[in-house]
Amino acid sequence: MPAARRLADLRAPEVPQVLTERSVLLQPVGAIEQHGPHLPLSTDLVIAETLAERIVAEHGDALDLWLLPPLAYTKSNEHAWAPGTIWLSATTLLAVLDDLGRSVAALPTRRLAFLNGHGGNTQLLAMANRELRLAHGLMTFLLHPSLPRDSGGAAAADDDELGMGVHAGRDETSIMLHLRPDLVDMSAAARAIPEELADRRRVRFGGDVAFGWLSRDLHASGVVGDPTLASAEHGEELVAGMVESLREALAEVASFAFPA
Repeated sequence: MPAARRLADLRAPEVPQVLTERSVLLQPVGAIEQHGPHLPLSTDLVIAETLAERIVAEHGDALDLWLLPPLAYTKSNEHAWAPGTIWLSATTLLAVLDDLGRSVAALPTRRLAFLNGHGGNTQLLAMANRELRLAHGLMTFLLHPSLPRDSGGAAAADDDELGMGVHAGRDETSIMLHLRPDLVDMSAAARAIPEELADRRRVRFGGDVAFGWLSRDLHASGVVGDPTLASAEHGEELVAGMVESLREALAEVASFAFPA
Protein backbone atom coordinates (compact mmCIF):
# COMPACT_ATOMS: atom_id res chain seq x y z
CA MET A 1 0.00 0.00 0.00
CA PRO A 2 1.32 3.51 -0.78
CA ALA A 3 2.64 5.20 2.34
CA ALA A 4 0.38 8.18 1.61
CA ARG A 5 -2.63 6.29 2.97
CA ARG A 6 -0.93 5.11 6.19
CA LEU A 7 -1.15 7.92 8.70
CA ALA A 8 1.90 6.71 10.63
CA ASP A 9 4.08 6.92 7.51
CA LEU A 10 3.38 10.62 7.01
CA ARG A 11 5.86 13.25 8.16
CA ALA A 12 4.44 15.76 10.64
CA PRO A 13 4.28 18.74 8.22
CA GLU A 14 2.35 16.57 5.73
CA VAL A 15 -0.53 15.82 8.07
CA PRO A 16 -2.37 19.18 7.81
CA GLN A 17 -1.62 19.27 4.09
CA VAL A 18 -3.32 15.99 3.21
CA LEU A 19 -6.00 15.45 5.88
CA THR A 20 -9.24 17.39 5.70
CA GLU A 21 -12.32 17.66 7.88
CA ARG A 22 -13.95 14.91 5.80
CA SER A 23 -11.06 12.42 5.93
CA VAL A 24 -11.86 9.12 7.64
CA LEU A 25 -9.36 7.52 9.98
CA LEU A 26 -9.78 3.73 9.99
CA GLN A 27 -8.64 1.99 13.17
CA PRO A 28 -8.36 -1.82 12.96
CA VAL A 29 -9.04 -3.47 16.32
CA GLY A 30 -7.95 -7.08 16.80
CA ALA A 31 -7.02 -9.33 19.69
CA ILE A 32 -4.32 -11.75 20.80
CA GLU A 33 -6.23 -14.67 22.29
CA GLN A 34 -6.68 -18.41 22.07
CA HIS A 35 -8.50 -19.69 19.01
CA GLY A 36 -8.51 -23.37 19.86
CA PRO A 37 -5.78 -25.82 18.88
CA HIS A 38 -6.02 -25.13 15.14
CA LEU A 39 -5.85 -21.32 14.74
CA PRO A 40 -3.20 -18.79 15.81
CA LEU A 41 -3.55 -16.34 18.68
CA SER A 42 -3.40 -13.55 16.10
CA THR A 43 -6.55 -14.60 14.20
CA ASP A 44 -8.68 -11.53 15.01
CA LEU A 45 -5.75 -9.20 14.42
CA VAL A 46 -4.93 -10.77 11.05
CA ILE A 47 -8.53 -10.49 9.88
CA ALA A 48 -9.11 -6.90 11.03
CA GLU A 49 -5.75 -5.62 9.78
CA THR A 50 -5.92 -7.40 6.42
CA LEU A 51 -9.44 -6.18 5.68
CA ALA A 52 -8.56 -2.63 6.71
CA GLU A 53 -5.47 -2.65 4.50
CA ARG A 54 -7.46 -3.97 1.55
CA ILE A 55 -10.24 -1.43 1.96
CA VAL A 56 -7.81 1.48 2.15
CA ALA A 57 -5.74 0.20 -0.77
CA GLU A 58 -8.80 -0.27 -3.01
CA HIS A 59 -11.04 2.60 -1.92
CA GLY A 60 -8.86 5.00 0.07
CA ASP A 61 -8.54 7.59 -2.66
CA ALA A 62 -12.25 7.64 -3.47
CA LEU A 63 -13.39 7.80 0.17
CA ASP A 64 -10.40 9.70 1.65
CA LEU A 65 -9.55 6.86 4.04
CA TRP A 66 -6.42 6.83 6.19
CA LEU A 67 -5.19 3.70 7.92
CA LEU A 68 -4.08 3.78 11.56
CA PRO A 69 -1.82 1.08 13.05
CA PRO A 70 -3.89 -1.77 14.50
CA LEU A 71 -4.72 -2.21 18.16
CA ALA A 72 -3.60 -5.75 18.96
CA TYR A 73 -4.23 -6.07 22.70
CA THR A 74 -7.89 -5.55 23.61
CA LYS A 75 -10.66 -6.94 25.84
CA SER A 76 -10.17 -10.71 25.63
CA ASN A 77 -10.77 -11.79 29.20
CA GLU A 78 -13.28 -14.44 28.14
CA HIS A 79 -10.14 -16.26 27.03
CA ALA A 80 -7.93 -15.22 29.97
CA TRP A 81 -7.69 -18.85 31.12
CA ALA A 82 -5.74 -19.90 28.01
CA PRO A 83 -1.96 -19.63 27.53
CA GLY A 84 -0.96 -16.87 25.13
CA THR A 85 -4.04 -14.68 25.58
CA ILE A 86 -2.96 -11.09 26.22
CA TRP A 87 -5.82 -8.87 27.31
CA LEU A 88 -6.61 -5.43 28.65
CA SER A 89 -9.25 -4.74 31.24
CA ALA A 90 -12.31 -2.80 30.16
CA THR A 91 -11.08 0.18 32.20
CA THR A 92 -7.65 0.12 30.57
CA LEU A 93 -8.98 -0.25 27.03
CA LEU A 94 -11.48 2.59 27.54
CA ALA A 95 -8.60 4.75 28.76
CA VAL A 96 -6.51 3.80 25.71
CA LEU A 97 -9.40 4.65 23.39
CA ASP A 98 -9.90 7.99 25.13
CA ASP A 99 -6.21 8.79 24.65
CA LEU A 100 -6.53 7.81 21.00
CA GLY A 101 -9.55 10.08 20.62
CA ARG A 102 -7.78 12.97 22.32
CA SER A 103 -4.87 12.60 19.92
CA VAL A 104 -7.08 12.26 16.84
CA ALA A 105 -9.08 15.34 17.88
CA ALA A 106 -5.98 17.45 17.25
CA LEU A 107 -6.05 16.47 13.55
CA PRO A 108 -8.05 18.19 10.80
CA THR A 109 -10.42 15.23 10.43
CA ARG A 110 -13.38 14.63 12.72
CA ARG A 111 -14.15 11.05 11.57
CA LEU A 112 -12.83 7.99 13.38
CA ALA A 113 -14.06 4.52 12.38
CA PHE A 114 -13.22 1.36 14.32
CA LEU A 115 -13.04 -1.87 12.31
CA ASN A 116 -13.48 -4.51 14.99
CA GLY A 117 -12.28 -8.06 14.44
CA HIS A 118 -13.07 -9.40 17.93
CA GLY A 119 -16.63 -9.88 19.19
CA GLY A 120 -15.60 -9.37 22.80
CA ASN A 121 -14.85 -5.72 22.03
CA THR A 122 -18.26 -4.90 20.59
CA GLN A 123 -20.11 -3.45 23.57
CA LEU A 124 -17.05 -1.62 24.85
CA LEU A 125 -16.33 0.00 21.48
CA ALA A 126 -19.97 1.05 21.19
CA MET A 127 -19.63 2.73 24.59
CA ALA A 128 -16.35 4.36 23.56
CA ASN A 129 -18.03 5.80 20.46
CA ARG A 130 -20.33 7.90 22.61
CA GLU A 131 -17.64 8.80 25.13
CA LEU A 132 -15.33 10.04 22.36
CA ARG A 133 -18.18 12.01 20.81
CA LEU A 134 -18.89 13.73 24.11
CA ALA A 135 -15.32 14.29 25.27
CA HIS A 136 -13.61 15.19 22.00
CA GLY A 137 -16.33 16.13 19.50
CA LEU A 138 -15.40 13.35 17.10
CA MET A 139 -17.76 11.60 14.74
CA THR A 140 -17.24 7.98 15.71
CA PHE A 141 -18.30 4.75 14.01
CA LEU A 142 -18.11 1.02 14.73
CA LEU A 143 -17.84 -1.44 11.85
CA HIS A 144 -17.53 -5.22 11.81
CA PRO A 145 -16.40 -7.56 9.05
CA SER A 146 -19.67 -9.27 10.00
CA LEU A 147 -21.73 -8.65 13.13
CA PRO A 148 -20.99 -11.42 15.65
CA ARG A 149 -23.85 -13.81 16.36
CA ASP A 150 -23.51 -13.23 20.11
CA SER A 151 -23.87 -9.47 19.46
CA GLY A 152 -27.09 -9.74 17.47
CA GLY A 153 -25.80 -10.89 14.09
CA ALA A 154 -27.94 -13.29 12.11
CA ALA A 155 -27.08 -16.95 11.65
CA ALA A 156 -26.50 -18.25 8.13
CA ALA A 157 -29.49 -19.84 6.40
CA ASP A 158 -27.56 -23.12 6.08
CA ASP A 159 -26.21 -22.94 9.60
CA ASP A 160 -24.79 -26.34 10.51
CA GLU A 161 -23.31 -24.71 13.63
CA LEU A 162 -26.82 -24.20 15.10
CA GLY A 163 -26.25 -20.44 15.41
CA MET A 164 -23.22 -20.96 17.64
CA GLY A 165 -20.25 -20.50 15.35
CA VAL A 166 -18.98 -17.52 17.33
CA HIS A 167 -15.32 -18.37 17.93
CA ALA A 168 -12.80 -20.30 15.82
CA GLY A 169 -15.60 -22.04 13.95
CA ARG A 170 -16.38 -22.48 10.27
CA ASP A 171 -16.19 -18.86 9.14
CA GLU A 172 -13.12 -17.69 11.07
CA THR A 173 -11.26 -20.83 10.12
CA SER A 174 -12.25 -20.45 6.48
CA ILE A 175 -11.05 -16.85 6.42
CA MET A 176 -7.70 -17.84 7.91
CA LEU A 177 -7.39 -20.72 5.41
CA HIS A 178 -7.78 -18.07 2.71
CA LEU A 179 -5.60 -15.33 4.24
CA ARG A 180 -2.93 -17.24 6.17
CA PRO A 181 -3.12 -20.99 5.56
CA ASP A 182 0.43 -21.33 6.89
CA LEU A 183 -0.92 -20.54 10.38
CA VAL A 184 -3.76 -23.09 10.36
CA ASP A 185 -3.52 -26.73 11.51
CA MET A 186 -6.68 -28.43 10.27
CA SER A 187 -5.53 -31.76 11.72
CA ALA A 188 -6.33 -30.27 15.14
CA ALA A 189 -9.76 -28.90 14.17
CA ALA A 190 -12.77 -30.46 15.91
CA ARG A 191 -16.48 -29.65 16.26
CA ALA A 192 -17.28 -27.87 19.53
CA ILE A 193 -20.96 -26.86 19.57
CA PRO A 194 -22.83 -26.31 22.89
CA GLU A 195 -25.88 -28.03 21.40
CA GLU A 196 -27.93 -27.81 24.61
CA LEU A 197 -28.27 -24.06 23.92
CA ALA A 198 -29.86 -24.66 20.52
CA ASP A 199 -33.29 -25.45 21.95
CA ARG A 200 -33.40 -22.26 24.00
CA ARG A 201 -35.37 -19.41 22.49
CA ARG A 202 -34.27 -16.47 24.62
CA VAL A 203 -31.09 -17.29 26.57
CA ARG A 204 -28.81 -18.20 23.68
CA PHE A 205 -26.51 -16.60 21.15
CA GLY A 206 -28.66 -14.19 19.20
CA GLY A 207 -31.47 -14.46 21.76
CA ASP A 208 -33.02 -11.48 23.51
CA VAL A 209 -31.45 -12.43 26.87
CA ALA A 210 -27.67 -12.04 26.91
CA PHE A 211 -25.49 -14.01 29.30
CA GLY A 212 -21.92 -13.72 30.53
CA TRP A 213 -19.60 -16.49 29.41
CA LEU A 214 -16.02 -17.61 29.23
CA SER A 215 -15.03 -19.68 26.23
CA ARG A 216 -14.20 -22.72 28.35
CA ASP A 217 -17.73 -22.60 29.82
CA LEU A 218 -18.93 -23.70 26.40
CA HIS A 219 -16.20 -26.17 25.43
CA ALA A 220 -12.93 -27.23 27.01
CA SER A 221 -11.04 -26.53 23.78
CA GLY A 222 -12.06 -22.86 23.76
CA VAL A 223 -13.69 -23.31 20.34
CA VAL A 224 -17.35 -22.37 19.88
CA GLY A 225 -18.28 -23.63 16.44
CA ASP A 226 -17.33 -26.28 13.91
CA PRO A 227 -14.04 -25.59 12.13
CA THR A 228 -14.20 -28.95 10.34
CA LEU A 229 -16.71 -27.32 7.95
CA ALA A 230 -14.18 -24.70 6.86
CA SER A 231 -12.58 -24.26 3.45
CA ALA A 232 -10.34 -21.69 1.81
CA GLU A 233 -12.95 -21.25 -0.93
CA HIS A 234 -15.60 -20.31 1.61
CA GLY A 235 -13.10 -17.94 3.21
CA GLU A 236 -12.43 -16.23 -0.11
CA GLU A 237 -16.16 -15.72 -0.64
CA LEU A 238 -16.56 -14.33 2.88
CA VAL A 239 -13.67 -11.89 2.49
CA ALA A 240 -14.98 -10.63 -0.85
CA GLY A 241 -18.39 -10.02 0.69
CA MET A 242 -16.87 -8.31 3.72
CA VAL A 243 -14.78 -5.98 1.57
CA GLU A 244 -17.84 -4.92 -0.42
CA SER A 245 -19.97 -4.50 2.70
CA LEU A 246 -17.26 -2.42 4.36
CA ARG A 247 -16.87 -0.30 1.22
CA GLU A 248 -20.58 0.51 1.32
CA ALA A 249 -20.45 1.23 5.05
CA LEU A 250 -17.42 3.51 4.76
CA ALA A 251 -18.98 5.37 1.86
CA GLU A 252 -21.82 6.27 4.22
CA VAL A 253 -19.37 7.10 7.00
CA ALA A 254 -17.56 9.48 4.64
CA SER A 255 -20.79 11.31 3.81
CA PHE A 256 -22.52 11.09 7.18
CA ALA A 257 -23.83 14.22 8.87
CA PHE A 258 -26.04 14.73 11.88
CA PRO A 259 -29.44 16.34 11.18
CA ALA A 260 -29.20 20.10 11.27
